[in-house]
Amino acid sequence: MAEEIKLDISPMYEGERIRKEDLWVELAGPKAYGFELSLATPMDQIQDGKVTVVGPDLKDIKEGSTIPFGMIFKVGGEKIEKDLESIIERRNHALLSYISGLMHLNQRYDIWMRLGKGLQKKGVTSFVQIYKPVIDLYKAEMPFIEKMEITIVTDPEKVKEEKAKAMAVYEARDARAKGLHDEDVDVFYGCTLCQAFAPTSACVVTPDRPSLCGAITWFDGRAAAKVDPEGPQFPIPKTGLKDAVAGEYDTINEMAAKRSGGEYSVMKLYTFFDAPHTSCGCFETIGFYMPEVDGIGLADRDFKGATPNGLPFSTMAGQTGGGKQVVGFLGMGILYYFSSKFLQADGGWRRIVWMSSKLKERVKAGIPDEMYPKIATENDAKDIPSLKAFLVKVGHPVVDGVVRTVDNQKVTEGWKFEEVGDEDKQKLIGFIEQTGGEFTLDDVHSKLGWSETQLNQVVEVLQNEGVL
Repeated sequence: MAEEIKLDISPMYEGERIRKEDLWVELAGPKAYGFELSLATPMDQIQDGKVTVVGPDLKDIKEGSTIPFGMIFKVGGEKIEKDLESIIERRNHALLSYISGLMHLNQRYDIWMRLGKGLQKKGVTSFVQIYKPVIDLYKAEMPFIEKMEITIVTDPEKVKEEKAKAMAVYEARDARAKGLHDEDVDVFYGCTLCQAFAPTSACVVTPDRPSLCGAITWFDGRAAAKVDPEGPQFPIPKTGLKDAVAGEYDTINEMAAKRSGGEYSVMKLYTFFDAPHTSCGCFETIGFYMPEVDGIGLADRDFKGATPNGLPFSTMAGQTGGGKQVVGFLGMGILYYFSSKFLQADGGWRRIVWMSSKLKERVKAGIPDEMYPKIATENDAKDIPSLKAFLVKVGHPVVDGVVRTVDNQKVTEGWKFEEVGDEDKQKLIGFIEQTGGEFTLDDVHSKLGWSETQLNQVVEVLQNEGVL
């Protein structure tokens, strides 16, 4: 039995970072794999206060190691329902971080934890010594939890096995959320759980726009606000609609101004460019605008290479996270990709030009059939020139201008030359001579590599010069 150790536990430690030089053990994260899962469980199936370690315990793990890691929380109580599982699970981000010397980041299957050497110096030798007080902390912070039992998994094969089970639970939660839309409800929910790490972050959770972290759906927000009215999830009346296409509401603007400490006063739900949603840092994916093609790229956390703009996920996440509202960059949850309101103000899927391949395959069911082959991956384009060539070849809408489906309004004009040069003029003259002046727009795309707008620009210059 591990000796009880008195840990330093306080909200003041939330947001603490464990740097490499202070690292004792790294759990899951980008170099390994892991998960966290909360399960609403009948009270008679929970051994209250019990912590079980499946696999090597802390005393058996080499200092500086990175290991696969999973944690399963069985929770019971008269008020606990399935919709609360995600909320309890997401509170790990705050409550585990209350422990001095412990860092918790991200969520679900993306968790990344670090234990600092300070815990080692205190005499901690077992996960039991850390998680026993965590149970008491949960019960104090969330009184509706009457019983809790925790299983910690460090055996690599067992982590894989239990993670597969957890993924099935996540998918079932998400499937339920996909059947509800913003028009079906009269209240949205806000979440400020990430404010210790992102002080001005103010997340809005709607049926069509789940949390950036992917862990909280509208159903979860409703359940949490009901049982814990003073908690980090709270209702936002769906009133004061100002722009249905961009998703702007007076009540959301008021919430953003209040919860961001006055940093932002406008926040729109379905756009990338004009007062976009704040990005916390725990987001599952990131979107990034590439002005060279007037299109949007998307990458997930597992993508380790550079995107066509030359930046990896980590760099863009560092620029975008922290609760900032950054035009041209946006953190998004996976479930948002399946929404009919996905970036609808900006053209939706017609504006997406590049995706990391694993992400594209993962959300394939959410991508319109006609757009799927027109979106490049790292296998098609690794930089802007190769991306341009791909988009012209497949006839992507950004080349000639995007018309959004929600209202048939044209939101981009298509590619333009900043200035028509002599080389462009000679190229068109040679093309006209070669074709005898008989050609289609597809010919312009495939043989010149131009958009219709670019063709018209050069034609206009040549007409003004009297050549045509």
